[in-house]
Amino acid sequence: MPFMQSILLLIMIKNNHELETTLARIRYFQKQIEKIRVVETNPKNYRLSVGGFLAEIDRMNLEVREYLSVHPSELVEQVAEARA
Repeated sequence: MPFMQSILLLIMIKNNHELETTLARIRYFQKQIEKIRVVETNPKNYRLSVGGFLAEIDRMNLEVREYLSVHPSELVEQVAEARA
């Protein structure tokens, strides 16, 4: 499998609408963490509470990075090849 095709399999974001949706979700999770920082007084509980949010933010940021690293023409070409 060519390199670009293998990258495409890893990219979950397929278009600009999905990109904007993912970025909005990242912002939402960040705001949730900000709220937890205000209300949680125990550092251990804080880390346990935000761990899942931070992991999901990291995963989504990686998806955004992968999507943005591929030129749009490459996405169109790869999708056409994958369908053939």
